[in-house]
Amino acid sequence: MPETVYLMCSLTSAACAFLLLRQYFHARTPLLFWSSLCFIGLMIVNLTLFIDLVVLPNTIDLSRLRAIFAMGSILVLVYGLIRVSQGARDG
Repeated sequence: MPETVYLMCSLTSAACAFLLLRQYFHARTPLLFWSSLCFIGLMIVNLTLFIDLVVLPNTIDLSRLRAIFAMGSILVLVYGLIRVSQGARDG
């Protein structure tokens, strides 16, 4: 059952990234771009979780790699939020 949840979380993140990117190409709003990059990173986090716990159990520990991708995803979103807020303040 947990394997299904890991894959469903990854598919949900991929769907969110796809929908955000599709709307970004339509509206060209920068925050949509940064949010979609964040969700792409979260999809990678969920895929590495699945690989770590289901495909390669007790072989290699991918927890550090997952943490790096998770931190990178959140940092991308924070950078985008800061950049968009500065643009709104300046313009």
